[in-house]
Amino acid sequence: MKAGLEFASRLVQERLDNGLRVVLLPDRSRPLVSVNIWYHVGSKNESPGHTGFAHLFEHMLFQGSQNVGTNDHFALIQQVGGVANGSTSYDCTNYYETLPSQCLELGLWLESDRMGFLLPALDEAKLQNQKDVVMNERRQRVDNQPYGRAFEILHELLYPKGHPYRWPVIGYMDDIAATTLAEVHEFFTTHYRPDNAVLTLVGDFEPHAALQLVRKYFEELPAGPKPPATPSLEAPEGPQPSSAPSVRHELRDAVNLPRLYLAWRGPALTAGDWPAGNLYSVATSGGKSSPLYRDLVLEHEIAQDVYVGMMPLELESTLMAVMTVRPGVDPTQAEKALLDRLRDWRVSPPHPGDFERAQNKTRVAHLHEVESFESRADLLSLFATHYGDAALIDSELERYAKVTPNDMLEFAHRYQDPERAVTLWVLPEESS
Repeated sequence: MKAGLEFASRLVQERLDNGLRVVLLPDRSRPLVSVNIWYHVGSKNESPGHTGFAHLFEHMLFQGSQNVGTNDHFALIQQVGGVANGSTSYDCTNYYETLPSQCLELGLWLESDRMGFLLPALDEAKLQNQKDVVMNERRQRVDNQPYGRAFEILHELLYPKGHPYRWPVIGYMDDIAATTLAEVHEFFTTHYRPDNAVLTLVGDFEPHAALQLVRKYFEELPAGPKPPATPSLEAPEGPQPSSAPSVRHELRDAVNLPRLYLAWRGPALTAGDWPAGNLYSVATSGGKSSPLYRDLVLEHEIAQDVYVGMMPLELESTLMAVMTVRPGVDPTQAEKALLDRLRDWRVSPPHPGDFERAQNKTRVAHLHEVESFESRADLLSLFATHYGDAALIDSELERYAKVTPNDMLEFAHRYQDPERAVTLWVLPEESS
């Protein structure tokens, strides 16, 4: 199950004196270059009562810096025909620009200026403006969205108080509103530093020349003191599903159909049994030919849709099964049907056809992910951040090729006990 693409032999990996990790992958197939930077900071680096900082910074870093005007980051990128964006997760925050290759220096200058010189341009007016933007985003995507609060509540039920995955990435409304400029300065100084970042370049460049440009713009930026360890950053001892109590909760919402969420605490992204779990998820519910979809949606017409999946998180993952119930079907009977199917997967390995389909879908997804410069750079940054070596991108499919049907059976038996699930029902407001 080899990918047919080998990047490690062309990779250049360096660490600057200030701790910045640099990953370079030349590819002359297109006259483009993707500049991708990962900061190893996400919502897990926050604390109860002070949530939403990392996501707020995703917005703040596009509001200008010492040498870049408030709206100039996007404007300068768009003037040369490029694109730019960012995202925040529980574990990391990333930013990228994809530009014509002759504009690589522009992308490096923009990223270095906001890494080293954001705070002089950050004032109360900009902070309040972006707090309003984020709070409005929360209203639109969470508070006023059908099923919008379900995932947030699920994590509150699944993880204990103080656990770094208990609160939502976007933060709670009261915490966002109460954020002060002093807190923002402290959070940026602590986490947005060269020694807490990975810079990846993929595209049409000569590695030595590109590395010289990276040194020009980043080498003089100072590293900061190592953040003090806090209880919220301590990795848990590991999931113990056999001893975890079951939890049930109902949420009435402005929805048309009942939706069931089942959740368990699963392995970390870098754990040895992560590939087995990911393949298990694809085998059970990946596409309309999967057994859960065929059974519950097509044959018995119990569900509108059904999904099993894991969130790829650093400390431990959220393993979920989600099902939207078809109109006229009793939710209690629908829940029983899904649990019965999950029990079956804990006592016998997947059918050979489902196993082969999962392997093929995983391989195709990986090849698709490395096809574009943007997603390839993002994946290299992920491996450098979480695994410590971007070259492991070449062996990713080998990890999956080693998984056996019995490994998937063992995963389901260890992590997905139907009797120990966190159960959340989102029901229509008018339901009895």
